[in-house]
Amino acid sequence: MKRIFFALTLILLLNQQKLKAQASVGYYPWSSLLTISTNSKKVVWLDTRFQTNSLFSSLSVDLLPMINLKRGEVVQWYLGGGLRLNPLYRIADADADLITIDGYSVNVGVRISPLPKNRRFQVALELNPYVKDKFDSGVLKSHFGLVYIFGKRKKEAPVPETPANP
Repeated sequence: MKRIFFALTLILLLNQQKLKAQASVGYYPWSSLLTISTNSKKVVWLDTRFQTNSLFSSLSVDLLPMINLKRGEVVQWYLGGGLRLNPLYRIADADADLITIDGYSVNVGVRISPLPKNRRFQVALELNPYVKDKFDSGVLKSHFGLVYIFGKRKKEAPVPETPANP
């Protein structure tokens, strides 16, 4: 019950931010993770990750609040941590909690925008120490993926017309 209360409190606190920001979506192919983020250009942002190649009973969701350490036009360094939930684990174990907490993680990463003409495409590299919920085991994960940031295109300023010479 304490775990459910902790998870719900965390979700409610994170939802207090206004999510009018530019969202992004990414995929880490070797980790089989689909990621959806709030505006990663803000100081604090939320990254949510979904496991894409597993059985329903082991489908995990990571909730990861992130803090930007350094942001530039090309490179963005960030740090965060969070928890991995398994909302469908009751399929495999009827006695499991309503929302099962699988474990906890710390994330240190960088997003790089390598294309000068389109900074919306990013390459993401991340180190991700992860421990199980009872702290009995853990693993150091690494992630490599591609991210696209959604948003409005910047309007180009109109070019002033020059008067014709008579």
